[in-house]
Amino acid sequence: MSFSFLTNVYSDELIPENTLNKEPGNVLDLAWKNPVTITRNQQYFALLRRDDLTQMMKVITLSKKVLEILDIAYKLRLGEDINSQHPFVWLKVFDSDELAEFITEILNAFQDLSSGINDWELLDAVIHEWQESAIAIQNKEVVSAFLSEDFDEVLLTKPKF
Repeated sequence: MSFSFLTNVYSDELIPENTLNKEPGNVLDLAWKNPVTITRNQQYFALLRRDDLTQMMKVITLSKKVLEILDIAYKLRLGEDINSQHPFVWLKVFDSDELAEFITEILNAFQDLSSGINDWELLDAVIHEWQESAIAIQNKEVVSAFLSEDFDEVLLTKPKF
């Protein structure tokens, strides 16, 4: 999903209430192509496709998540403490340089969204991968396995068909 559908939200046609009453089929046909604004007594009502509204709600919800996670990452880089109950408390395990790298990855993924290159699932995947890394860092067994010099490497054998 990209931001492209947002560009035409306010480039719609103004439709007076009486046109809606007289030609509902034509108004719905217009609304299928682009959002329309129906006017009545100096009030304005948007008529748009439900899938466009769904996309708008996803953009709003995920944008809020991105802004919140970036806010927490910046606060942690500045040495501020965050509530241990905060949903992004897992960011505390990263040092300042790692947080800078995280912020850069998030901003790049978000920038790709606005240019239509990327999709929201990939942005969510970036956040998920960092969260999984935080969980691994907090797991003493995983950390000791990575730091251990005693590798019991097992070579893979060629599969038999």
